[in-house]
Amino acid sequence: MFGGGGGLNPRKMEQMMEQMGIDVEDIDAEEVIIRTAEYDLVFNNAEVTKMDARGQETYQVIGSPEEVEAGSAGESAGSDESDAGPSIPDDDVELVAMRADVSEDEARAALEDNDGDLAAAVESLE
Repeated sequence: MFGGGGGLNPRKMEQMMEQMGIDVEDIDAEEVIIRTAEYDLVFNNAEVTKMDARGQETYQVIGSPEEVEAGSAGESAGSDESDAGPSIPDDDVELVAMRADVSEDEARAALEDNDGDLAAAVESLE
C-alpha cells in the first residue's frame, strides 16, 4: 500500500499522525486486565499506547495475556486483607456499624458473610 519494502519510518508516521490531529502517548502500565463473563485476560508488562484523535481515545495493548478464572484477576494484588473474600470499603463498614449499632469488626464480618450487601448485613445484625 505504501510501497518501498519495510513500511513507513516511525518518525514519518508520527509526523503524519500529528498533522491529522492524532496525539500518541505511551503508558507505563504494570498490568492490564480485560474482564469478560467467562474469564479474565491478564497482561503483565504489556506495552500500552493511547491515541487521542480529536477527543476519541483508543488504547492499544501489546502483549501475551494469561487467561484466568472470571473475577480472580487482581484479587490479591495490593490487598491489605488477609482473607480471599471481597474487599469491603471502610465507608460500608462504618455505615453498617452505625445502622446496626455494632462494632466495626462485627459489621465487617456481617458484610463479608453477605458478599458486601449492605441491607443484608444490617438485617443479619438486627
